[in-house]
Amino acid sequence: MLWTNNRRSQAAVAAIMGVMLAGTAAAAPLVVRSSGPSAKAYPAGKALADNAKLTLKAGDTIVLLDGKGTRTLSGPGTFSASASTVAAASTGSTLNALVSGGGEKRARIGAVRSASGIDKGGKVPNPWYVDVTRSSNMCIADPANVTLWRPDASKATTLTLTGPGGNTTVDLAAGQAMTSWPAAAAISNGSQYKLSWEGAKAPTNVKFVVVRPATADMTGIAQSLIEGGCKEQLDLVIEAASGNASHG
Repeated sequence: MLWTNNRRSQAAVAAIMGVMLAGTAAAAPLVVRSSGPSAKAYPAGKALADNAKLTLKAGDTIVLLDGKGTRTLSGPGTFSASASTVAAASTGSTLNALVSGGGEKRARIGAVRSASGIDKGGKVPNPWYVDVTRSSNMCIADPANVTLWRPDASKATTLTLTGPGGNTTVDLAAGQAMTSWPAAAAISNGSQYKLSWEGAKAPTNVKFVVVRPATADMTGIAQSLIEGGCKEQLDLVIEAASGNASHG
């Protein structure tokens, strides 16, 4: 049986997030969500100058992310890309809490999490954990440090990972929500794996995308998640950064 020891992977992720957070103050606004008639003009991933003006129509909603947090703009109207942005509440401590897993904490992305990795709200407690129940693109920074997570840890189960090298199995005990991705199932950029276990309605398909953020800040990592098509992870990072976000 492969028992969990996540200290190594969590330390690696914490280091990555620490580098990101160190540069957040200088981050320029980045469009991270966009909907409405002007979505083509302001697509997700579009970087803006600090003095940029956004002209929105009725029905437009744009979410901007910078080093202070997020800002939601709703049309119609003309808005400054950086004016009136309110700093997110404890953005740094929130994101660090997501990777440290030390004791019961309340994070802005959901319900109470614990060191065991069990989330009473059913949402993945860390944007870098692979939720075994979701098919998605999974952006990672270090292929050698990946964590598997399941929302329901009430029963023991065996995960079967099917990929380029064949099948690899991972045992999870009752009450065990997390475990390290096995070294036998090598991960590289573009690797695709099918995850299955007894009782699953259908296998889960995960495609890994190795990201190398262009800048060491939150907007840099958000840009990488957008380019990698890792929507679920992007949503978690946006929620973590929202805090006391301002609305236009």
